[in-house]
Amino acid sequence: MIADVKKTAEQKMQKSLETLKADLGKVRTGRAHVGLLDHIMVDYYGSPTAINQVANLTLIDARTIGVAPYEKKMLGAVEKAIRDSDLGLNPASMGELIRVPMPALTEERRKELIKVVRSEAEGARVAIRNVRRDANNELKNLVKDKAISEDEERRAQDDIQKLTDKFVAEVDKALQAKETELMTV
Repeated sequence: MIADVKKTAEQKMQKSLETLKADLGKVRTGRAHVGLLDHIMVDYYGSPTAINQVANLTLIDARTIGVAPYEKKMLGAVEKAIRDSDLGLNPASMGELIRVPMPALTEERRKELIKVVRSEAEGARVAIRNVRRDANNELKNLVKDKAISEDEERRAQDDIQKLTDKFVAEVDKALQAKETELMTV
């Protein structure tokens, strides 16, 4: 029973950390990476389709993403989808290839992005602490139902606290890496 509670808590904490890393990956740093365009949906013959399903995404250089639609007819739709996205990018069509240059970030914008990143990290920490609270409540219920002893509960709570500390440290590490990435010019 205790092992199940710990395992569930660890899995939920891991999911919170993975979600944070995915969210941090979406924050633009001025350097190009193809994952930046992943959430963009293109109108593919009437149905919204992920951009990587209708085009080949490549890095041309450190500041430019190349988008090559699989079908020539899709060139305009793909370019429009990138332009209309919330990323503030200005794609340029060159024959069969769309070049998407990454504009350099201003100091002011970097500071704003750091605030965003910090709030994302705080949200992940809160989610991890909520998982700890839920796990501890489950342990209390097991004691109340006389399924485990109070000593076992205390040991299990210590283990869950260690798990929480480990995952909060991982969140801090991911935050620190992203802040460093944002501040490099």
